[in-house]
Amino acid sequence: MTNTAKHDIRTGDWTALNADAKLIRFEVFVEEQKVPAELEMDHMDAVCLHAVAYDADGTPVGTGRLLPDGHIGRMAVRRSARGGGVGGALLQVLMAQARSRGDKQVALSAQSHAAPFYERHGFAIDGDEFFEAGIAHINMQYIFESPGADMRT
Repeated sequence: MTNTAKHDIRTGDWTALNADAKLIRFEVFVEEQKVPAELEMDHMDAVCLHAVAYDADGTPVGTGRLLPDGHIGRMAVRRSARGGGVGGALLQVLMAQARSRGDKQVALSAQSHAAPFYERHGFAIDGDEFFEAGIAHINMQYIFESPGADMRT
């Protein structure tokens, strides 16, 4: 578990975190954004590392997942917790997990309106906009610096 100033972030497998992750994802993606429920939950959940953020009262407020291939996905923060740093904290935890397991980069398909959020965290746009589940998306990536890389030019 990672403690930040405002929330606890737990990481684990789908068995450990699915109840809270499903709650958040259903609320944000299915109810709020009208993504069909059958598209929201998929077979990849079983092989991902999941992260769930909890507020001071222990209420789950955000979630995301890290796929085996280094993609970050299903990032969602409940409306009541947006703007409080939950998404950034989740993203940083997932990126740290990817780096610690040896991934050289992470990638994601951001909803286009969220691209500036990911850019603030060092992600760069990689390709053209496309639609998924009726929502505009853009591929983005973050390449980790090599340990001990010579930064001189």
